[in-house]
Amino acid sequence: MTDTTTLATTDTVVLGANQYGKAENHVVRINRDTERHVIRDLVVTSQLRGDLDAVHTEGDNAHCVPTDTQKNTVFAFAQKYGVESPEALLLHLADHFTAEFDWVDGGRWAAHEHAWNRIEDHDHCFVQNKDEVRTAVVVAGGGSRTVISGFKDLTILKSTESGFTDYAKDQYTTLAETQDRIMSTDVATRWRYNTTDVDFDAVYEDVKRIILNKFTDHYSRALQETLYLMGKAVIEAHPEIDEIKFSCPNKHHFVYDLGFCDLPNDKETHYAADRPYGLIEATIQRKGAPVNEQAWTGIAGFC
Repeated sequence: MTDTTTLATTDTVVLGANQYGKAENHVVRINRDTERHVIRDLVVTSQLRGDLDAVHTEGDNAHCVPTDTQKNTVFAFAQKYGVESPEALLLHLADHFTAEFDWVDGGRWAAHEHAWNRIEDHDHCFVQNKDEVRTAVVVAGGGSRTVISGFKDLTILKSTESGFTDYAKDQYTTLAETQDRIMSTDVATRWRYNTTDVDFDAVYEDVKRIILNKFTDHYSRALQETLYLMGKAVIEAHPEIDEIKFSCPNKHHFVYDLGFCDLPNDKETHYAADRPYGLIEATIQRKGAPVNEQAWTGIAGFC
């Protein structure tokens, strides 16, 4: 049998970056302070970082806060503090774990929020909103906290006022230029704050509004251009945001050739192709703002 303790302490093997916790704690918090109830529906992940070497290399669990304890804390804090916003709950969790346990010097706390809309403005009956999934991340370390907010799975489409021309071509290019096409995408975006003194719900709604408005207000020569204009508008409107990232597929729609049955088709009937698809990703930053790549650790891809 291999002596894993000896192996872990040799000169050839070292423990690298690590974190651990309880993933996807599904918390539904109903505010019943009045007859008009409010639902906050979150899926929360808690992960701790710090002096955890012995837990891995020696099997010494003295510094191992059980993942079950982290789960219980998530639910307890949802009850204790309520859910003012996903970001506010995550900040409470970050402050608690880094203060409660001396060897925990940081971590990553993340949440997805599923929204619910009222049925006919009813006080306590709701239908789940499928428009988008709200996301939030708090990263703590080195005595600082960074908040990253965003959303994903927001599908948008413009049926005209988009084209694609004058692009580079070689012997493998078959795509025909067009000055009038459907442009559609599933928006996934995250933005990084430079402060925690924020009305997170209000800023979230305004950033979403800006992104949707900017999608509509120009002729788009490429999805890349539109993403840049979206990000630029957000940065200019919100000094508390230093950078915003986008990861957006190009949801291609091709005019279907109905010549086989002698039917005209003037850009009216399309084939919606699900794959392959273009994937456009970009980061738009405030000029001169400090770069904080560590805050994005653990976030897959751009978003």
